[in-house]
Amino acid sequence: MRLDIEDVTVEAAGARLVEDIRLTVDDGSFVGLVGPNGSGKSTLLRCAYRALRPAAGAVRLDGDDVHALAPRAAARVLAALPQESSAEFDFTVAEVVAMGRLPHRERTAAEDRAICAQAMDRTGVGHLAGRGFLALSGGERQRVLVARALAQRPRVLVLDEPTNHLDIAHQLDVLSLVRASGPTVLAALHDLNLAAAHCDVLYVIAGGRIVASGPPHDVLTPDLLAEVFGVRAHPVRHPGTGAVQLLFDLLPPTA
Repeated sequence: MRLDIEDVTVEAAGARLVEDIRLTVDDGSFVGLVGPNGSGKSTLLRCAYRALRPAAGAVRLDGDDVHALAPRAAARVLAALPQESSAEFDFTVAEVVAMGRLPHRERTAAEDRAICAQAMDRTGVGHLAGRGFLALSGGERQRVLVARALAQRPRVLVLDEPTNHLDIAHQLDVLSLVRASGPTVLAALHDLNLAAAHCDVLYVIAGGRIVASGPPHDVLTPDLLAEVFGVRAHPVRHPGTGAVQLLFDLLPPTA
């Protein structure tokens, strides 16, 4: 399923948070959204998963305006992992993951349990099924939420900093798992090396506007990274995959 963000503008308190954003996530591709803090990444993703309605423009799934879809119809094809997720009640891990099956009530309980068990096993949280969600570490909670999103069996998955709280092994594992599960993915990522290794296309956002887009090796140039992130970058090639990887240091002070 293809995701299109068409000329999206978001305003709040008289300020434009993002302006005239256009981006495309082709069917089955993994697209990364990168940019400094406050650049508009989370705001744009909230529009994509229907938490925020843009002041102008549209978000489309295979041509259909996502905000015109009924909530259940949207949830059958689109899942989201927001940057911050809270739970007021201490559900068990199994209950949290089972929430991903709510849009698919036509299936049998046995089918839902099997799908949830598979999602928990794939994210390495099956042994936590009976534990309370609030008692988990930040990394464990994040993997449970990824399991819930996978249990939803979406065709489009929107992720806002999905590697938050995860150690390096789980960062690599979660992104590889998301990619292997097959949905169309739009993800905001802070770690540029993870973005370069896992994304087909990157969009760079700064000041609420897209300033560059393309394959990671074309986009993550020293000049752009100095301008957007204020760092000096030294691109190298990963010896195994050939993907561009970056070494960083601060820009020298200007006179």
